[in-house]
This record gives sequence, structure tokens and C-alpha cells, in this order.
Amino acid sequence: MAKEEAQIKLIATNKQARRNYDIAETWEAGIELQGTEVKSLRAGGATLRDAYAKVVDGEIWMYNCHISPYKYGNIHNHEPTRPRRLLLHRQEIRRLFGKTAERGFTLVPTRMYFKRGKAKVELGLGKGKLLYDKREDIKARDAALEMKRALGRKRR
Repeated sequence: MAKEEAQIKLIATNKQARRNYDIAETWEAGIELQGTEVKSLRAGGATLRDAYAKVVDGEIWMYNCHISPYKYGNIHNHEPTRPRRLLLHRQEIRRLFGKTAERGFTLVPTRMYFKRGKAKVELGLGKGKLLYDKREDIKARDAALEMKRALGRKRR
């Protein structure tokens, strides 16, 4: 396990995903990239902030993922926010299609990384949180932090 963790190089994370969605399950998917996109990813030029994924015609596509143009590229540079196909097994795609269609779940990219030299995306199957759910999470986090601080003072 530790050997596998060492082979992962993080490119980008979607910090808003866990705040705005209740993530039930996660999947690892490959990304179909073209041209200079890989070089741009290696330079760390990706943003997952507004990204989402959808099942279209039996394929999973990721939208609004911004991969900045490679600064040493030429006229054949890629479009920064073009839709990108995600690579999953057919059974996984069918399962995700069923869950997103019937239960109101959505696919949210939570992080992007290199694993053994291949670009991967972690997709989270999440349900949107309402405003009061977000407030409850903030209250619970603050309460846990206060307890931790109080225990720290008590031990000294």
C-alpha cells in the first residue's frame, strides 16, 4: 500500500466537492488527453473547481475541467475547457448511469493525479447538500476543534 501511495503525484483537488456534496462512493477513471495536455498537467496547470461528469451515449464525459494551455506549445495547443472522455469499464459506466439517473446523484471529480505515469481522475458519486446541511457540518467541525483545544489545555 505504501509503495502505491508513493507512485501517486497529485495534480489538482476539488476542495468544494466535499463541502457542496455528500460523497457516497468514489471511482478511479483514466482521462483521454490530447497533444500538450499531459505536459500542462505535469506543470500543474489544472483546475477542477466547476467540473462535473455525465454519462452520454454509454460514455462518461467530464465538463468544465480547465487544463491551461501549455506555455511552450505551438498553434496546435488544446482548448482549455473542452469536454474530456473518462475511461472506465462498461459495467462501471452502466452502474454509474443507473445511480445518477434514478436517485438524483451527480458525478463530481474530487481530485486529479498521476498514477504510474498515467493521468487519473477520482470521481465521487455525490448528492448536493442544502444550506442547512453545510451549516451543520461547520458547527460539528467547530465543536470538534473546541474539544480538541480544551483537551490540549487540560493535559498541560
